[in-house]
Amino acid sequence: MLEIPTTLRWLYLDLNSYFASVEQQLQPRLRGRPVAVVPTSGTDSTCAIAASYEAKAFGIKTGTMIYEARKICPDLLVVPARHDKYVDFHHQIMTEIEHHIPLTKVCSIDEVACRLMGAEQNRENAVALAMRIKAGIADNVGRYLRSSIGIAPNRFLAKVASNLQKPDGLTVLEGHELPDRLLHLKLRDLPGIGQKMEQRLANAGITNIQNFWNLAPKHARNIWHSVEGEKFWYALHGIEVSDPPKSERHTIGHSHVLAPAMRPKHRARMVARRLTIKAVTRLRRLGFYADFYQLYVRFDCHDLRERSRWKGHVKLSSAQNNFTFLKALNQLWDEMALQQNAGRIRQISVALYGLTHQDNKMPDMFEALQDPLAREQKKHNRLSCALDMINKKFGLDTIVMGSLPEPLSRYTGSKIAFTRIPDKAEFHE
Repeated sequence: MLEIPTTLRWLYLDLNSYFASVEQQLQPRLRGRPVAVVPTSGTDSTCAIAASYEAKAFGIKTGTMIYEARKICPDLLVVPARHDKYVDFHHQIMTEIEHHIPLTKVCSIDEVACRLMGAEQNRENAVALAMRIKAGIADNVGRYLRSSIGIAPNRFLAKVASNLQKPDGLTVLEGHELPDRLLHLKLRDLPGIGQKMEQRLANAGITNIQNFWNLAPKHARNIWHSVEGEKFWYALHGIEVSDPPKSERHTIGHSHVLAPAMRPKHRARMVARRLTIKAVTRLRRLGFYADFYQLYVRFDCHDLRERSRWKGHVKLSSAQNNFTFLKALNQLWDEMALQQNAGRIRQISVALYGLTHQDNKMPDMFEALQDPLAREQKKHNRLSCALDMINKKFGLDTIVMGSLPEPLSRYTGSKIAFTRIPDKAEFHE
């Protein structure tokens, strides 16, 4: 019979309504008010990417369309996302937590897991530690940055515990309380079970936590069609499950949903240039060369007979300078314009892939022979690096290539995507 661990080994902190809470911390007029954070301002056809708890009380949540949100909450305050601020506060919060306990794993922009050691594993000590962390964030970072903390035998259960009481919760989940403390949850409440997996479990006759708890671990593997199902079963039972090895970087890119004023093709092209230069600047900073450039465009289409998307790519001679990738953009943009009649562009994404780190790059024999193309590439590399140095020293956009989109501010910042937290440098590229 499986023995469930009883030692409290993990503390998991989940910041509540993080983006909206940062905005309430920075803007006193938003405090105590229903707030929705949106990716694009000036239109109700966008959706909320975060909602304050005051807005959640009306049923507004991530993904709610703003025109629908305004119907159910006429007093809703809508603010554009400022990802650079969220990253700044993230680092301030992580620094504060480290004053109390080392960070074991930063799981996302608003979640962190810390391993409890020695006397910290005592319930009273763990609770006191959690309270000190909460007080430290409130006193030294911001009183509107509330968090829910879970304490449990493994990281998975600590995360589950952090979700049991929101906002500003503190929940201890001990091994001897399992599975009883979890039986009121739905399977979808467990992190890692989405709609498709819930349906797959239902097809296997598993419709609640108790059913899943009583499964044989190999049966869970069969339902998942992989060892991940067995790992999930053990994690739910409090057993420590190791993380998969960290994957190598395969692509660098940026994406942006355009405000209505920027959707005509001639203005959208300026945004595509901006995103391309931003991606290539990041490519250089990380020390990579890329062999491929990809452009993805999504259109405003009201006629179902029209194509709503276009995607193309260009194979390059391994490069990391602005000029090469802007030339590739021009080529793909012209191809797109010829093949696609739709006039307004809703979203643009650029991606650089086929990456090779400069430490692993073999010397080019043509460059050694001073081939004219190699000399040109070398010159373009030096010019691009010079642009980076000037903008880093004197500020973003001190010197630029071509025109900039207006309003500029909506196209300069990086975005936080799932668990990837942008480097601070990205907001100055």
